[in-house]
Order: sequence, then structure tokens, then C-alpha cells
Amino acid sequence: MSRRLRYIGSTSGNSGCPTLYEDMETGAVIVQGDAVTDPDEIAQLRDIKPGEGFVSVPRALLADFAPRDVDRERVLISYDEFENMFVTFQHTAFRLETRRRYRSDEQSETYQRFVAGLDPEWDLDHPWCRSRREQSALGKRFERVRIMDNPPTMGQRYLLNNAERNNAVGEDTRYLWRADAERLGLPEEDAWLFDSRVIALLHFDADDDITEIELITDPVQVARACQVRDAAWHYATPSREFAAGVPSDR
Repeated sequence: MSRRLRYIGSTSGNSGCPTLYEDMETGAVIVQGDAVTDPDEIAQLRDIKPGEGFVSVPRALLADFAPRDVDRERVLISYDEFENMFVTFQHTAFRLETRRRYRSDEQSETYQRFVAGLDPEWDLDHPWCRSRREQSALGKRFERVRIMDNPPTMGQRYLLNNAERNNAVGEDTRYLWRADAERLGLPEEDAWLFDSRVIALLHFDADDDITEIELITDPVQVARACQVRDAAWHYATPSREFAAGVPSDR
């Protein structure tokens, strides 16, 4: 069924191009402009899907007529799509890690060894570790700030030990006491920020299992996440230095 379109506006006078239209059913915006066909230009575009086309329009057209009101729907991605983001990102992946426990950690053999007082025996040849090393070798940065309670939970102590593995394969893992995070006004959300452009917000249930991964591209929320990252990173302490000041529970 054909879409019903509403004319929004044009900066072209009577020449018919460029112009914006709105899909009356979905609110999507249709752009009319000069087709981009130069192969060298198209080669610079990202993530092209079959059937996509490209047009060039004056910036004034978007500034004057593009709708400002946006009713955003939640975008949820699968765990496989989320994992792929750690390969497809361009330059930086930052994690603010805020929770007191993660059930997925507690189900691992390394966690069971740790709580028994044994060496977790981190496998640096695990696919996760190999992927981190490969991406780091391409010049990409993995940064993580973990929030720790005082006294730390067992899960937080386990992850403090785990930080040595993360650092060994290319991450820069740092720590903040929760009291300092609260003083800085950092959010309690647990999320990754990719390329200062998109947020992958992790949702958990009452048992501390991940239930959903929400993709957020709203510029206002992304800008706020960048501010949070900068504040957290500025005040956080490298994991090895931080660990030296954490009392042992043994």
C-alpha cells in the first residue's frame, strides 16, 4: 500500500528540489534532493543496506523545515548485536559499571574459584580476550570505570581481581568509591558509550540478570553520557592503585 505523504517545505522556489515530506502514518521524513551517485563518495558512507539511496540537500532545508518534535520508540537489540558493537565501533568504548553484583559472574567457574580463596586462573586466550587484543591493536580504546561500595561486595572484589585480566588485554579499568560517584552526581545506570555517539543501556531484573539492552541515540542523552564519562574518568583511580587501598576480607 502506498504511503500518504504531506508536503513539509522546500528551499528551492518552484524548481521542485530539494523538498521534505512526511509520512502521514509513521511520521517518517522523506527527503527529495539531487542523487549522490559518485562511487568515491558512496564508498565513504557507512553501513549501506540493499535498496538504500542517497540525496544531497542544502543544510538550510533541514534547519528550516526538519521536524523538531520526536516521539522516540525504545530500540532493543539482541545480545549478538550488542557483542558485534565491540567490533564495529570506530574509536572508543566506555563502560560505567555501577552494580553491586552480576549474576552472570556468579555462574562462572572463575567466580567459584575466587570465593573459595583460589586463583581464578583467567584464560587470556579466551575469545573475549582475543577480541579485545585485536581491536586494541587497531588503535581502538576500551575504558571502564567501576563503582565500588565500602565495604565492597564479594562480586565487586571478584571484579577488582578481574581488572588485571582486562588491563592485560587492552582495557584501561579504573575505580571510584560509590560515595565519590554520588558526590559527582553520576547516574546509577549501567551502560556502554560507543564513539561518543550511541549508548547501550543495560537493564537488569531483581536477580541481577540482564533482561534488555536498549540502544539510545538521542543527542541530549548522548551528550549527558559524555559529560558523565569525562567526570568519572577524571576522578577515577587506575585499578591496581585502587586495589592497594581496598582492605582484604581474608
